Amino acid sequence: MAPAFLNYLGFGGRDSVAEDKSPIRALPASWYTSHEMFELERRAIFSKKWLLTTHAGRLPQPGDWLKFDVTGYEIVLARDRQGKINGFHNVCRHRAFSVVEGKQGNAKIFACRYHGWSYGLDGKLAKAPKYDELEGFDKTKNNLFPVHVHVDSKNFIWVNLDSCEAPEPWSNQFAGIDLQERYKQFNFEDYILDHEYQLDGSYNWKILADNFNECYHCPTTHPDLPTLADITTHDVVGELGYIRHQSVLNEDQERDGLGISSTYYFPNVSVSVLPHFMMLQRFLPYGPTKSSMHYQIFRNKNSSDKDFKLISEMYARVVSEDKALCEQVQKNLNAGIIVNGELHPRLEKGPLYFQKVDREAIRAHVELEKAAGGEIWPARQKLPGSAHVSLEDEELCAGLACQTDQKKLLW
Repeated sequence: MAPAFLNYLGFGGRDSVAEDKSPIRALPASWYTSHEMFELERRAIFSKKWLLTTHAGRLPQPGDWLKFDVTGYEIVLARDRQGKINGFHNVCRHRAFSVVEGKQGNAKIFACRYHGWSYGLDGKLAKAPKYDELEGFDKTKNNLFPVHVHVDSKNFIWVNLDSCEAPEPWSNQFAGIDLQERYKQFNFEDYILDHEYQLDGSYNWKILADNFNECYHCPTTHPDLPTLADITTHDVVGELGYIRHQSVLNEDQERDGLGISSTYYFPNVSVSVLPHFMMLQRFLPYGPTKSSMHYQIFRNKNSSDKDFKLISEMYARVVSEDKALCEQVQKNLNAGIIVNGELHPRLEKGPLYFQKVDREAIRAHVELEKAAGGEIWPARQKLPGSAHVSLEDEELCAGLACQTDQKKLLW
C-alpha cells in the first residue's frame, strides 16, 4: 500500500455530500486502480453486506439450484423439499473441491466428485465415505459453509456472506425498499426470465456504479432514453443502502407502458422494472480494473413480443454505450494524471451518495482492522479452538506475510 493510502480513506476529512451549491470532489483515482483497495472492498463490503442476487421465481421446484459468483466467492442457492431457499459456498468441506458444476440445475443431493462427500439441499453433510471409521469425526460440524439468505416481500433473494451467526440485519440497509409505493403497480410473479448475458470490461466496478446513478451524461450518450422518460426531470433519492431513480412520464409514455422504476442497491446491483420488462444488473468486480456485468432479463408473461423487445433491445444498446464510457474513463485513471474531479451536487448526487456509502463502509472496516491489528475477512471459515494444529499453521503463515514490508497493513 502507498504511504498516503490512509489519507485517501478520508480520515479527518469532510463528508463528500454537501447541501450547498459548491462542486464536490469525487473519490480519488486510487480507489479505482489500487489492488489493495480492491481487496479491502472484498473484506469490508462484499464479505459482509447484503447482496441482491436474483428473484425466487427462478427456483420454482424443490431441488432447483443456481450458482453465482460474488467477487471470487462462488455461492449456490437451492430450494429444499420444504420450499425453503438455502445458500452455501460451493466448497466441499473435505478438500475444497467444488460441490456443483454448471450454472443451474435440479438435484436431490449435492455430491462432490473428488472423494464422494455428499450434502443435502440444505447444505448438511449426508455422507463422508469411510469417515464412520473415525471416532472423533462429527458430521454436524462439516456441513457446507452457509450463506445467509433473505427473501423480501417481492420474492427477491438477498445473500450475506458473513460467516458469523447473526450478520448485520437486512433492514439496516434496505428497510422498506421492497414496499416502495411505485412497486404496487407491478406483480413481480408475472416476470419470468427470458435470457441472461454478460459484458466483461476493463474498468473498476465503481465507475459503472457512478455512471448508472446519474443521467447528466444521458443527453450526450443515450439517444434512446428520452423514449422511456423525460430525462430533464430525472432525479435520485438516496436512503440507507439504496438509490431510487425517478422521472416524469408524458401521456404517450404512460399509455405505452414505458414508465421505468429503477433502484440501485448498494453495493453492486440495480433493478429496472417496467410493465413489460425487468432487468436485474449485477456489477461484479474481478480486480481493481476488471469487471463483469451480468444481466438477468425478465419479461412480463402477459406482454407481447413487440412490447418486450422494444425495451429489451433499447436497454442492450444503453448498457453497451455505458461500457464504452467506463472503459475510456478507466484508461485515463490508469494513466495517473487525474486525481479526481469536481461533481455537480444536484446533477451527480447519485454518484455522490454512492461514494458516501462506499467510503463509510470502508472507513468502518478499517477501524475494525486497526483495532484487531490485521486483516479481517468476515466470510472466511472460523476455526474452532480445538483445531490447535491448524491455528498454529495459520499463525506461522501470517508471520511470514508480516515480514514482507509490502504486505504490511498501515494500521
